Amino acid sequence: MSEQPVDYHLMWADLGLDLAAHDALLGAVGQLYNGTFLSQQNRPAGMGYLDFVMSEVHGLRIKELNDFRATGGKVVGTFCLYVPEEIIRAAGAWSVGLCAGAEFGYDKVEQIMPRNTCALIKSFMGFKLTSVCPYIESADLVIGETTCDGKKKAYELLGELHNVWVMELPQMKRDVDQAAWKAEIRELVAKMEELTGNAIGAESLAAAIKEVNGKRRALQRIAAARAADPAPISGKDSLLATQVAFYDDVPRFTQSMNTLADELDARVAAGEGVSAKGAKRILITGTPMALPNWKLHDIVEKAGAVVVGEEMCTGSRYYEDLVAEDGTTLDEMIDAVAKRYLGINCACFTPNSDRLADIVRLAKDLNADGVINCSLQFCGLYEMECKTVENAVRAAGLPALSITTDYSGEDAGQLSTRIEAFLEML
Repeated sequence: MSEQPVDYHLMWADLGLDLAAHDALLGAVGQLYNGTFLSQQNRPAGMGYLDFVMSEVHGLRIKELNDFRATGGKVVGTFCLYVPEEIIRAAGAWSVGLCAGAEFGYDKVEQIMPRNTCALIKSFMGFKLTSVCPYIESADLVIGETTCDGKKKAYELLGELHNVWVMELPQMKRDVDQAAWKAEIRELVAKMEELTGNAIGAESLAAAIKEVNGKRRALQRIAAARAADPAPISGKDSLLATQVAFYDDVPRFTQSMNTLADELDARVAAGEGVSAKGAKRILITGTPMALPNWKLHDIVEKAGAVVVGEEMCTGSRYYEDLVAEDGTTLDEMIDAVAKRYLGINCACFTPNSDRLADIVRLAKDLNADGVINCSLQFCGLYEMECKTVENAVRAAGLPALSITTDYSGEDAGQLSTRIEAFLEML
């Protein structure tokens, strides 16, 4: 926590936030954070950086964004990792992930959307409709993507309230789709140049590619350390690192995560862990877990197991693959960006057998004892893939458990019972 707390209410008021509602949200998130993270034993010292970041989650970072905008800089908000951060940074803008991981303002959302809309969509619309997210209010542009029908229609509604631009993501990975996606990336280049007034050249894009790849490499180091037994870091803390990666300052975050990774390597060498050696090891896959959604990890680890990996957008899909750095021309670099991002294996693609292979590979690489497949309620994409994921995991000789949940805590008791029974079976 910050030693000298700063009162940011004037800044939040200038952004148009509903101060009373925002204070209630911060209070709830702070209480949740303390119970989930600060109650852990033997945490790595390097987690102090992320604790500080979270203590200033709507404070210092928002001030940094506002100061950047005051100098003419542009901030771009995103909801999905298919939006290439490299292109945004190459134009001199900053990219921030937007809030979509808590149940807030659903009463207002359900006045314009069906009640049986997935929690992630209802969450980001709820944050906007109730004016409690300083990130979206600091964003000069929000870039959406066509990863599901619900999002596509939600972006139309969000576009009535904010400056929104949507990228068309192909739903297959044929040659024709690769060509279409490359054209979409080139349109993004033009859009960012229009927004910022800065031309994207080979030099600026090469620098952005290396910078973002550096962030991914730091997260890869943390992920690799989790293969050890005992695990040197909890799944909750690892998940938090990936969540914070979406909106923190890139060079500062990369440096801090490399420091954390150095500490984890030392803990592995010393046989030091956050759980007992031989604790049951779980890989979680499925719908991404946006801030501040930590429910499933918390339940698993308070039941005595340790989460050793996440095959999800707030996990391995975010950092596993790098953009090739050998391009010399702008066109070659744009092609490399397009190839890397279309290579991500999301449930929005058909067929999606590569995701099944990723799950099995990660489970084996991280020495997992079982796999929990988690879908948000009414997320048709991931719910439809539950059975194929279960079949693939069991065919590889590992137990699997599928869970459908939302952001509320109402089902925590039921989930605890099911997860405890699953762990006993292992």
